[in-house]
Amino acid sequence: MAIFELEEKLFSEWRNVRSDFVADGVADEKNYLESSRKILFILKEVNSPGEGGWDLRNLLREPDRPQTWNNITRWIEGIRRLPEEILWEDLVDIDQTRRYRSLISIAAVNLKKSPGGHTSDPAEVAKIAEEDKLFLNRQISLYDADLIICCGTSDPFHWLVSVCEEPDWKMTKRGTWFHEYKPGKFVVSYLHPEARCAPQLLYYGLIDAIREITILKDTLTNN
Repeated sequence: MAIFELEEKLFSEWRNVRSDFVADGVADEKNYLESSRKILFILKEVNSPGEGGWDLRNLLREPDRPQTWNNITRWIEGIRRLPEEILWEDLVDIDQTRRYRSLISIAAVNLKKSPGGHTSDPAEVAKIAEEDKLFLNRQISLYDADLIICCGTSDPFHWLVSVCEEPDWKMTKRGTWFHEYKPGKFVVSYLHPEARCAPQLLYYGLIDAIREITILKDTLTNN
């Protein structure tokens, strides 16, 4: 069964217990499965207070929130073009066409499926996500991602989702935590794309970490 069909089957059950449910997941199945690395971003919640019942997958196909998705677009481009080094001047200007080209290749999952405000309430995110824990585990298992990037969500993600029994955490040379959750597949603990720091620091911090993880993966494969 296709990923989209499995998502829809799961979501139909989920909506029965979450009336303001906001769907998410793979933007475009063909692009996701054919991508050089299947990338899954773990976020907290959508910023749409009181407005549930819509689908983040549609937004990924028609991205109109540059404050979140411009940085994620840069991350995707950088990851997909490794080991190439991209100059920041070539990443500054991100338009809707560029966002679309990148975002249709990924999956994005919010831990809390009901909408929230501009600033997430960690207690509320944790409460609702824990109520939906079994659904979340079923959803994450659909994607078999090569890279799971936790965007300020690593602690609740690992508390809620059983990607492996006991993560063997390692740290890159520049301080980013990661672990191999399946052979050749990694979880990376990173910042939210709207973290209050310069976008170039957000970009190169993640790309340097993925570069190091990729070298580690290649070394393990060749030994």
